[in-house]
Amino acid sequence: MSSVPGLRSPYIKVGRLVYFGRMLDKIRLHAAGKLPPEFVANLGDTTQPFFFDARCCRFLGVRFAEIQARTLAGGTDEEILAWAEAGGTPNSDEACLIWNRFMTKIGWRDDRSSMLAKRVVEFGLAGRPVETAFDLVDFDECRDPVRDRPWENI
Repeated sequence: MSSVPGLRSPYIKVGRLVYFGRMLDKIRLHAAGKLPPEFVANLGDTTQPFFFDARCCRFLGVRFAEIQARTLAGGTDEEILAWAEAGGTPNSDEACLIWNRFMTKIGWRDDRSSMLAKRVVEFGLAGRPVETAFDLVDFDECRDPVRDRPWENI
């Protein structure tokens, strides 16, 4: 398990979206040289379409490089999200709700379930009540999503 100071749970919302704030945290930590190397490979809209940054960029309709530049230019998370929403794909409240429900359930009875089971073992979390990829992230980073029930705030 590894806690990364300044890296929030993927369950935490900025505006209408889960995960977005975590992506901004990773951008800022990477620029400051504080993002652990194992996180760098998952940074951005890589060639891996299942990675969360890539999914978030596609949902917003904005390239990661643009979000990265805007984030490093400064501003609050809410301002950066408003900028992304204004320049990208318009998403209704319902689309954002669907995004949130989809992201928080990745790995639960879907095509990513086998990957999740493999990662649980790799991360030394066998026996923990990990049901989703977000749960995996939280348990790995010393948070307890079962106790804290972050999905109730989405």
